[in-house]
Amino acid sequence: MSITRRVFLGAGVAATAIAVDQFRRSGLGFAQSNRVLNLYSARHYDTDNALYESFTQKTGIKVNLVEAEADKLIERIKSEGVNSPADVLITVDAGRLWRAQEAGILQPVTSKVLQTTVPKSLQEVGGHWFGLSRRARVIVYNKERVKPSDLSTYEDLANPKWKGRLLVRSSSSVYNQSLTGAMLAALKAQKTEAWAKGLVANFARPPEGNDTAQIKAVATGVGDVTLVNTYYVARLSKSKKAEDQDVASKIGVFFPNQGKGDRGTHVNISGGGVVKTAPNRDAAVQFLEHLASPAAQSIFAGGNYEYPILDKVAIDPIVSSFGTFKADALNAAVYGRNNAEALQLMDRAGWK
Repeated sequence: MSITRRVFLGAGVAATAIAVDQFRRSGLGFAQSNRVLNLYSARHYDTDNALYESFTQKTGIKVNLVEAEADKLIERIKSEGVNSPADVLITVDAGRLWRAQEAGILQPVTSKVLQTTVPKSLQEVGGHWFGLSRRARVIVYNKERVKPSDLSTYEDLANPKWKGRLLVRSSSSVYNQSLTGAMLAALKAQKTEAWAKGLVANFARPPEGNDTAQIKAVATGVGDVTLVNTYYVARLSKSKKAEDQDVASKIGVFFPNQGKGDRGTHVNISGGGVVKTAPNRDAAVQFLEHLASPAAQSIFAGGNYEYPILDKVAIDPIVSSFGTFKADALNAAVYGRNNAEALQLMDRAGWK
């Protein structure tokens, strides 16, 4: 088995320290050998085990896995300082990769494989981090109450015709923060704030729950439309639970901003970078390069129903059934760069 230990870090630095201390006292410890990679990951998907197993089979390098929310991992690496055992940090949003970069815990990487394989819009220009999977944020609608012809753009969701019909997660969701950051790039501050106020005016209820909760609420008629990442829809469609399949049967997926000359649908990433103090830098670079390979990309696509970064890699049939779309070519780093302004704007708009 290539994954020698999995540690779930609790809330707060104190809990994190306890978890790491227990790990060390278990006798396994954080290996410093160049045959072991220490991975700090904010991805909590069991299907990712196949990624790590395939890396070990390919290189002989084992993976020590530590899992927690991205912000806790960033704080942990900062608190560990030069003694941090972390080689690679993986998160599920470009905004958090930007936070890690701003915190000074990532180092630039020069890799011909990564620079030529990862689309330019999905990598940080200085090589501090690289996108490893794509996540389209789409409109999900109730098929009995909304027609696809009623839908068009993210901007249109601020139209009064959607008053009392829109469901969204809270402004604390980094997915919504990144979408707003992308809107800032497209519309500038004044128009983006007007858009956010329009969304708030159309809320069917105060924001609550995750993406899955929004989809279920649309299916049951609490609201008519919502914004979610596509893989949440695929999970419900693939579920063995009859109630989940019933939800999936009642909703449709719409890709916004597909008109001629429009910018395309907002696409976020799950990605990673090499930690500045990585004990095993060479292994860390090899790991990121492996995750960008066709074999690993197939695991991303089939395991968590994400879009691969490689066009030639097949996507899951359920995801394929959503249709093709034009993606916004905006560099993902912009989401992080605009994050602070996006949060202030959302707060002024009353998006709680």
